[in-house]
Amino acid sequence: MKLPAIGVTLAIDQQKPGSFSLRQDYVRSVERVGGLPMLLAPGPPEHAPALLERLQGLLLSGGSDLDPVFYDQGPHPKLGPVFRERDTFELALCREAMERDLPILAICRGIQVLNVATGGTLVQDIPSQVKGPVNHDSQAERWQTAHPVKVLPGTRLWEILRKDMVAVNSFHHQAVRAPGNGLVVSAFCEEDGVIEGLEAPGQRFVVGVQWHPEGFWNHGEAFRPLFAALVAAAGGGF
Repeated sequence: MKLPAIGVTLAIDQQKPGSFSLRQDYVRSVERVGGLPMLLAPGPPEHAPALLERLQGLLLSGGSDLDPVFYDQGPHPKLGPVFRERDTFELALCREAMERDLPILAICRGIQVLNVATGGTLVQDIPSQVKGPVNHDSQAERWQTAHPVKVLPGTRLWEILRKDMVAVNSFHHQAVRAPGNGLVVSAFCEEDGVIEGLEAPGQRFVVGVQWHPEGFWNHGEAFRPLFAALVAAAGGGF
């Protein structure tokens, strides 16, 4: 059984200066479908090529806001803490992975990194910039659903999930505004239009989702196919 190495990005811990953090959900989600998680701490962006030489896939994890300087905007008053070290590292990783046609699964902040890396922009604060009744920053458990998402037919995401509508969890106050170059929208929230999925049709496997599918790793099988598709594209899986 081949276990492809899947790089999983670490966050800079906001509560413990000098520390990194990652919820175990990401690691377990990759392990249970036959991938070998390899944790990637923020580092020099010029290390991206050497790191990716050792990997067969990349998972961009959730976390803090991106600095809007990377998409030519000033900071919104509601912008949260930003960490330039993580931003520059993950943007470099994403661009290099796409250059190599390496499989990428981008989750929550990850979909935002993917979008900015390809020239897209972000909604910096959904509550003040998007009209609608949906609370995208739920206080529920990680595995509890918050709202439905429309999955567009003909997309890679639909091929993976095989559903027109999925119920998702939601823990974000930022979102994709204008999709980046080469990206297409694969899912959105019908109630307010917030983009919930992006993908790159010209790549072997580049899929981004705004929700947290890893939060369900021990609460059903609804989003296991997302991780299975990443690992399969990386050359492994059960």
